[in-house]
Amino acid sequence: MTALTSAAPPAALPVDEPRARFRDLLLAEWHKLLSLRSIRWGLLLGLLGLVFLNANAAIADVNDWPHFTDAQREFFRPAGSLAAGFTNNACIATLLIAGSLGAVALVSEYATGQIRTSFAAVPARRALLSAKIAVLTVVMLGFGVLATGVSFFVSQAILSGRRAGISITEPGIWRALLASSLLPAVCALTGLGLAALVRHSAATVVTTTTVLLLVPNFLSQNHHWSACLYHATPFRAWQELHELVGLPPNPNITFPAQPAGEWLVYLAWAAGGALAALFFGTRRDV
Repeated sequence: MTALTSAAPPAALPVDEPRARFRDLLLAEWHKLLSLRSIRWGLLLGLLGLVFLNANAAIADVNDWPHFTDAQREFFRPAGSLAAGFTNNACIATLLIAGSLGAVALVSEYATGQIRTSFAAVPARRALLSAKIAVLTVVMLGFGVLATGVSFFVSQAILSGRRAGISITEPGIWRALLASSLLPAVCALTGLGLAALVRHSAATVVTTTTVLLLVPNFLSQNHHWSACLYHATPFRAWQELHELVGLPPNPNITFPAQPAGEWLVYLAWAAGGALAALFFGTRRDV
Protein backbone atom coordinates (compact mmCIF):
# COMPACT_ATOMS: atom_id res chain seq x y z
CA MET A 1 0.00 0.00 0.00
CA THR A 2 1.53 3.23 -1.06
CA ALA A 3 1.43 6.32 1.13
CA LEU A 4 -0.29 9.33 -0.26
CA THR A 5 2.07 12.21 -0.67
CA SER A 6 0.75 15.72 -0.71
CA ALA A 7 2.18 17.89 -3.39
CA ALA A 8 3.95 20.97 -2.13
CA PRO A 9 2.18 24.22 -3.04
CA PRO A 10 3.81 26.07 -5.88
CA ALA A 11 6.11 28.84 -4.83
CA ALA A 12 4.61 32.28 -5.09
CA LEU A 13 5.92 34.21 -7.99
CA PRO A 14 7.66 37.45 -7.07
CA VAL A 15 5.60 40.48 -7.81
CA ASP A 16 7.46 43.48 -9.12
CA GLU A 17 5.90 46.47 -7.43
CA PRO A 18 6.37 49.73 -9.28
CA ARG A 19 8.89 52.01 -7.67
CA ALA A 20 7.55 55.19 -6.15
CA ARG A 21 7.83 58.08 -8.54
CA PHE A 22 9.09 61.41 -7.30
CA ARG A 23 5.64 62.88 -7.85
CA ASP A 24 4.26 60.28 -5.44
CA LEU A 25 6.89 61.26 -2.88
CA LEU A 26 5.94 64.92 -3.27
CA LEU A 27 2.27 64.15 -2.66
CA ALA A 28 3.12 61.98 0.34
CA GLU A 29 5.30 64.68 1.89
CA TRP A 30 2.65 67.29 1.17
CA HIS A 31 0.00 65.34 3.08
CA LYS A 32 2.49 64.45 5.81
CA LEU A 33 3.50 68.06 6.36
CA LEU A 34 0.02 69.54 6.41
CA SER A 35 -1.28 66.72 8.59
CA LEU A 36 0.80 68.06 11.47
CA ARG A 37 -1.36 70.33 13.61
CA SER A 38 1.71 72.19 14.77
CA ILE A 39 2.47 73.11 11.15
CA ARG A 40 -1.09 74.12 10.31
CA TRP A 41 -1.56 76.23 13.42
CA GLY A 42 1.96 77.60 13.16
CA LEU A 43 1.34 78.84 9.62
CA LEU A 44 -2.04 80.35 10.46
CA LEU A 45 -1.03 82.02 13.73
CA GLY A 46 2.29 83.08 12.25
CA LEU A 47 0.55 84.79 9.34
CA LEU A 48 -1.88 86.60 11.64
CA GLY A 49 0.93 87.58 13.99
CA LEU A 50 3.10 89.06 11.25
CA VAL A 51 0.22 91.04 9.77
CA PHE A 52 -0.67 92.33 13.25
CA LEU A 53 2.91 93.41 14.00
CA ASN A 54 3.19 95.37 10.77
CA ALA A 55 -0.29 96.88 10.99
CA ASN A 56 0.38 97.93 14.58
CA ALA A 57 3.56 99.71 13.47
CA ALA A 58 1.61 101.58 10.79
CA ILE A 59 -1.03 102.60 13.36
CA ALA A 60 1.70 103.91 15.67
CA ASP A 61 3.17 105.98 12.83
CA VAL A 62 -0.25 107.41 12.01
CA ASN A 63 -0.77 108.40 15.66
CA ASP A 64 2.69 110.01 15.83
CA TRP A 65 2.32 111.81 12.50
CA PRO A 66 1.12 115.16 13.98
CA HIS A 67 4.31 115.29 16.07
CA PHE A 68 6.64 114.74 13.11
CA THR A 69 8.63 117.68 11.78
CA ASP A 70 8.56 118.54 8.10
CA ALA A 71 11.97 116.93 7.65
CA GLN A 72 10.79 113.76 9.35
CA ARG A 73 7.69 113.61 7.19
CA GLU A 74 9.73 114.08 4.05
CA PHE A 75 12.08 111.26 5.06
CA PHE A 76 9.27 109.01 6.23
CA ARG A 77 7.82 108.70 2.79
CA PRO A 78 8.98 106.43 1.23
CA ALA A 79 11.62 104.95 3.59
CA GLY A 80 9.46 104.90 6.73
CA SER A 81 6.42 103.75 4.80
CA LEU A 82 8.29 100.70 3.55
CA ALA A 83 9.73 100.02 7.02
CA ALA A 84 6.20 99.92 8.42
CA GLY A 85 5.20 97.42 5.73
CA PHE A 86 7.51 94.78 7.20
CA THR A 87 9.22 95.83 10.42
CA ASN A 88 12.34 94.57 12.17
CA ASN A 89 10.10 92.95 14.79
CA ALA A 90 8.27 91.12 12.02
CA CYS A 91 11.62 89.92 10.68
CA ILE A 92 12.60 88.60 14.12
CA ALA A 93 9.24 86.86 14.42
CA THR A 94 9.76 85.34 10.96
CA LEU A 95 13.13 83.95 12.02
CA LEU A 96 11.52 82.24 15.01
CA ILE A 97 8.36 81.03 13.25
CA ALA A 98 9.85 79.79 9.99
CA GLY A 99 12.96 78.32 11.58
CA SER A 100 10.89 76.40 14.14
CA LEU A 101 8.40 75.14 11.54
CA GLY A 102 11.22 73.94 9.32
CA ALA A 103 12.75 72.08 12.24
CA VAL A 104 9.42 70.54 13.29
CA ALA A 105 8.80 69.31 9.74
CA LEU A 106 11.60 66.75 10.21
CA VAL A 107 12.28 66.42 13.91
CA SER A 108 8.66 65.44 14.59
CA GLU A 109 9.26 62.27 12.56
CA TYR A 110 12.32 61.43 14.62
CA ALA A 111 10.40 62.07 17.86
CA THR A 112 7.50 59.76 16.92
CA GLY A 113 9.59 57.14 15.11
CA GLN A 114 7.69 57.73 11.88
CA ILE A 115 10.98 58.32 10.10
CA ARG A 116 11.71 54.56 10.35
CA THR A 117 8.42 53.78 8.62
CA SER A 118 9.14 56.36 5.94
CA PHE A 119 12.60 54.99 5.20
CA ALA A 120 11.29 51.41 5.26
CA ALA A 121 8.63 52.31 2.69
CA VAL A 122 11.08 54.35 0.60
CA PRO A 123 14.63 53.05 0.99
CA ALA A 124 15.88 55.80 -1.31
CA ARG A 125 16.45 58.27 1.50
CA ARG A 126 17.88 60.97 -0.71
CA ALA A 127 14.79 61.01 -2.90
CA LEU A 128 12.50 61.09 0.13
CA LEU A 129 14.39 63.95 1.76
CA SER A 130 14.55 65.82 -1.55
CA ALA A 131 10.76 65.64 -1.75
CA LYS A 132 10.48 66.91 1.82
CA ILE A 133 12.82 69.81 1.01
CA ALA A 134 10.84 70.70 -2.12
CA VAL A 135 7.48 70.63 -0.34
CA LEU A 136 8.73 72.65 2.63
CA THR A 137 10.25 75.23 0.29
CA VAL A 138 7.02 75.66 -1.67
CA VAL A 139 4.89 75.94 1.48
CA MET A 140 7.18 78.50 3.10
CA LEU A 141 7.45 80.49 -0.13
CA GLY A 142 3.67 80.69 -0.24
CA PHE A 143 3.64 81.70 3.42
CA GLY A 144 6.23 84.40 2.78
CA VAL A 145 4.46 85.85 -0.25
CA LEU A 146 1.12 85.90 1.56
CA ALA A 147 2.51 87.42 4.77
CA THR A 148 4.52 90.05 2.89
CA GLY A 149 1.73 90.99 0.47
CA VAL A 150 -1.02 91.25 3.09
CA SER A 151 1.22 93.15 5.50
CA PHE A 152 2.27 95.61 2.83
CA PHE A 153 -1.21 96.43 1.55
CA VAL A 154 -2.74 96.61 5.05
CA SER A 155 0.01 98.88 6.37
CA GLN A 156 -0.09 101.17 3.33
CA ALA A 157 -3.87 101.40 3.57
CA ILE A 158 -3.48 102.55 7.18
CA LEU A 159 -0.76 105.05 6.30
CA SER A 160 -2.80 106.43 3.42
CA GLY A 161 -4.99 108.14 6.03
CA ARG A 162 -2.06 110.54 6.51
CA ARG A 163 -1.10 110.41 2.84
CA ALA A 164 2.06 108.62 3.89
CA GLY A 165 1.50 105.37 2.07
CA ILE A 166 3.49 104.27 -0.96
CA SER A 167 2.54 102.35 -4.06
CA ILE A 168 3.86 99.00 -5.14
CA THR A 169 5.26 100.82 -8.16
CA GLU A 170 7.72 102.76 -5.99
CA PRO A 171 11.22 102.43 -7.50
CA GLY A 172 13.23 99.68 -5.86
CA ILE A 173 10.39 98.33 -3.78
CA TRP A 174 10.32 94.90 -5.41
CA ARG A 175 13.73 94.04 -3.98
CA ALA A 176 12.42 94.72 -0.49
CA LEU A 177 9.24 92.70 -1.03
CA LEU A 178 11.18 89.82 -2.55
CA ALA A 179 13.59 89.76 0.39
CA SER A 180 10.71 89.51 2.87
CA SER A 181 8.95 86.86 0.80
CA LEU A 182 12.02 84.62 0.58
CA LEU A 183 13.06 84.94 4.22
CA PRO A 184 10.65 82.26 5.61
CA ALA A 185 11.90 79.66 3.12
CA VAL A 186 15.54 80.44 3.97
CA CYS A 187 14.88 80.11 7.70
CA ALA A 188 12.77 76.96 7.29
CA LEU A 189 15.46 75.17 5.30
CA THR A 190 18.01 76.18 7.93
CA GLY A 191 15.81 74.68 10.62
CA LEU A 192 15.37 71.52 8.55
CA GLY A 193 19.13 71.07 8.22
CA LEU A 194 19.64 71.58 11.96
CA ALA A 195 16.87 69.05 12.66
CA ALA A 196 18.72 66.42 10.63
CA LEU A 197 21.84 67.16 12.66
CA VAL A 198 20.41 67.41 16.19
CA ARG A 199 17.32 65.12 15.93
CA HIS A 200 15.82 66.12 19.29
CA SER A 201 12.76 68.37 19.39
CA ALA A 202 13.62 70.85 22.13
CA ALA A 203 17.33 70.92 21.32
CA THR A 204 16.63 71.51 17.64
CA VAL A 205 14.31 74.46 18.28
CA VAL A 206 16.79 75.98 20.73
CA THR A 207 19.66 75.50 18.29
CA THR A 208 17.68 77.03 15.44
CA THR A 209 16.75 80.05 17.56
CA THR A 210 20.35 80.47 18.67
CA VAL A 211 21.77 80.29 15.16
CA LEU A 212 19.22 82.55 13.48
CA LEU A 213 18.49 85.07 16.20
CA LEU A 214 20.92 85.08 19.12
CA VAL A 215 24.22 84.79 17.26
CA PRO A 216 23.69 88.02 15.26
CA ASN A 217 23.14 89.91 18.54
CA PHE A 218 26.66 88.98 19.70
CA LEU A 219 28.25 90.30 16.52
CA SER A 220 29.16 93.94 15.99
CA GLN A 221 30.17 96.03 13.00
CA ASN A 222 33.14 97.70 14.70
CA HIS A 223 35.67 95.18 13.38
CA HIS A 224 36.01 93.84 9.87
CA TRP A 225 35.88 90.14 10.79
CA SER A 226 32.85 90.64 13.03
CA ALA A 227 31.10 92.77 10.41
CA CYS A 228 31.67 90.05 7.78
CA LEU A 229 30.07 87.44 10.06
CA TYR A 230 27.23 89.80 10.88
CA HIS A 231 26.51 90.51 7.22
CA ALA A 232 26.50 86.74 6.60
CA THR A 233 23.42 86.20 8.81
CA PRO A 234 19.89 86.08 7.37
CA PHE A 235 18.74 88.84 9.71
CA ARG A 236 21.31 91.36 8.51
CA ALA A 237 20.88 90.23 4.91
CA TRP A 238 17.18 91.00 5.14
CA GLN A 239 17.86 94.41 6.66
CA GLU A 240 20.16 95.33 3.79
CA LEU A 241 17.84 94.03 1.06
CA HIS A 242 14.72 95.56 2.60
CA GLU A 243 16.04 99.11 2.22
CA LEU A 244 14.87 101.10 -0.78
CA VAL A 245 17.25 101.42 -3.70
CA GLY A 246 18.90 104.82 -3.91
CA LEU A 247 18.85 105.76 -0.23
CA PRO A 248 22.09 107.41 0.98
CA PRO A 249 24.36 105.02 2.92
CA ASN A 250 24.41 105.23 6.69
CA PRO A 251 27.62 107.07 7.68
CA ASN A 252 27.62 105.36 11.09
CA ILE A 253 28.27 101.94 9.52
CA THR A 254 32.01 101.44 9.13
CA PHE A 255 31.82 98.28 7.04
CA PRO A 256 28.65 98.42 4.90
CA ALA A 257 27.29 95.39 3.08
CA GLN A 258 26.42 95.08 -0.60
CA PRO A 259 22.97 93.88 -1.75
CA ALA A 260 24.47 91.46 -4.27
CA GLY A 261 26.40 89.76 -1.49
CA GLU A 262 23.30 89.52 0.70
CA TRP A 263 21.45 87.61 -2.03
CA LEU A 264 24.32 85.13 -1.88
CA VAL A 265 23.83 84.92 1.88
CA TYR A 266 20.20 83.94 1.32
CA LEU A 267 21.26 81.31 -1.19
CA ALA A 268 24.04 79.95 1.04
CA TRP A 269 21.80 79.47 4.08
CA ALA A 270 19.01 77.83 2.07
CA ALA A 271 21.39 75.54 0.17
CA GLY A 272 23.34 74.78 3.34
CA GLY A 273 20.20 73.69 5.17
CA ALA A 274 19.07 71.49 2.28
CA LEU A 275 22.51 69.87 1.88
CA ALA A 276 22.78 69.28 5.63
CA ALA A 277 19.41 67.53 5.62
CA LEU A 278 20.48 65.32 2.71
CA PHE A 279 23.88 64.55 4.21
CA PHE A 280 22.95 63.77 7.81
CA GLY A 281 19.59 62.25 6.89
CA THR A 282 21.13 59.65 4.57
CA ARG A 283 24.30 58.75 6.48
CA ARG A 284 23.05 58.28 10.03
CA ASP A 285 20.91 55.50 11.43
CA VAL A 286 17.44 56.32 12.71
